[in-house]
Amino acid sequence: MERRIFVAGSVLAGFGVVFGAFGAHALKASLSSKMLSTFETGVRYQMYHALGLLALAWAISRWPERRLVPAAWLLLAGTVVFSGSLYLLVLTGARWFGAITPFGGVALFAGWGLVAWRLVVPIPSES
Repeated sequence: MERRIFVAGSVLAGFGVVFGAFGAHALKASLSSKMLSTFETGVRYQMYHALGLLALAWAISRWPERRLVPAAWLLLAGTVVFSGSLYLLVLTGARWFGAITPFGGVALFAGWGLVAWRLVVPIPSES
């Protein structure tokens, strides 16, 4: 399972580079500074969580995988929803995508909270 999570983190990071370059070069001239900043926020969160997934893949190889895998899926889904909704908001101009963004943020928060909780609270069979 850690291999799949590592691949997911790698793919997110790779596309983060592509989206970052797209924003810096293709969109810079056509967007307001506010919209460009919104796009950059999506890229930044995507890259942070791509790196987080890479680290989580390592953690899963170190600790029992069943403890952390759900957190990895929350982080992946949260990143897609959070960053993806910002990208769509900027690229389409459809402001309602901004209403979806907080759901991605909640998934990201829940994912990191689950990482912490799963590493602090022992599984009964491990006690």
